[in-house]
Parts: sequence; C-alpha cells; structure tokens
Amino acid sequence: MECKEIKIAYLEYGSIDELPQEEKELAKAAVKAANASYAPYSNFNVGAAVRLEDGTIVPGANQENDAFPSGICAERSAMYAAGAHYPDKAVRELAIVGGPNHTICDDPATPCGACRQVMAQFQKKAGKPMKVILAGAKKVWVFQKVDDILPLIFTSLDNK
Repeated sequence: MECKEIKIAYLEYGSIDELPQEEKELAKAAVKAANASYAPYSNFNVGAAVRLEDGTIVPGANQENDAFPSGICAERSAMYAAGAHYPDKAVRELAIVGGPNHTICDDPATPCGACRQVMAQFQKKAGKPMKVILAGAKKVWVFQKVDDILPLIFTSLDNK
C-alpha cells in the first residue's frame, strides 16, 4: 500500500474589486446574471458567466421548477448556452456567485458535482485549462483549471 495525496493551489482575493480587470469583469457579469435567477423554492440565487476564447461573455442563472429536479444550475445554464450559441468557441473561464434572497454570500458559493463534471467536459472539449472564479462578498477564489475543484475527473470512457 502507498499513501498518496492530492494538493491544489488557488489564489484568494478579499473582494471582486481586487481581481485583475478581465476577471473582475467576468465576476461582475455573474453578479448581474444572478438577477435573472428563478429560485422560489431554495431562495438561493446563483449567477454564472463564461468567457469564450474570443472574449464573448455568456451569462447564466439558476432556474428552479416545481417538478424537482427539472431545474438547472447557473453554471450549466451558462455553459450550455455558450455551447448552443457558440459551438466552435472554447470556454476559457467561468465565474460563479451565489447567495440567499438576491445577496452574495461572504464566502464563495461552490458548484455542485454535476456542474463540476460539466465544467470538466467543456475543459476537455477545449483541450486546455478552464479558469474557475468563485466569488463571494468577502472572499474570492481563483482556480487555474477545473481539475483543481474536481480531482479525479471522470474519464473512464476515454480508457475503452
């Protein structure tokens, strides 16, 4: 037996305003996208925004539904919109914000496992790392690639 360890590195900022300009722009687009959130059941509004390789920003927001789990998370909303409208453009980075009743949590809201796997698929499709920005009101985390928030990504189908 051998004990192994997985380590991740990320940057932490004190607020969205401390981010470099391009990342700040994307995080603010995610904040704006959260206004389109429809969350009458959880009352937890999430906004996301993706930046494509050509600089285009595509927003997304969580959308809940009476027929749970028919809703969709903000992250997947943004990524799928980007994939549908810009199928030949790679997603370069993704920003996410969330909080109860149209506020932003102090600490970053983190994506669910399903969203992390979809992020991994978009990163794989692009063939290069996709930056992930998780923004809270008092703390912002920046990860250089999806692998840092989803170690041991599902790739079993690659090994047929």
